[in-house]
Amino acid sequence: MTQQESRRWVVVFRDDARMMQIRADPSRRDAHVAYVRAHPELRIGGGLRPDPEADFCGALWVVEVATRDMVEALITDDPFFVPEWRTYEIYTWGKILEDETVLL
Repeated sequence: MTQQESRRWVVVFRDDARMMQIRADPSRRDAHVAYVRAHPELRIGGGLRPDPEADFCGALWVVEVATRDMVEALITDDPFFVPEWRTYEIYTWGKILEDETVLL
């Protein structure tokens, strides 16, 4: 793999309860959605809850970029990212049945 080739990464966010203030702010949410739309390398993502009726407790992203630094830049530039209230872990990820396409 050359430096320019993309890798698949998974980001798991864990939110402090105060992140619900960010999620409740319509202008912040609109800015976050616009940010995601402007970054097609962020292939899929969404909020996580412990059950359907609970508050969000984090999020998950699948990103395709060449380097971990590029993943971190996507995270820290996101209008939803508040370092005091949101932590994250980054993993490289390979998809089983790589030759098959999956639509969600």
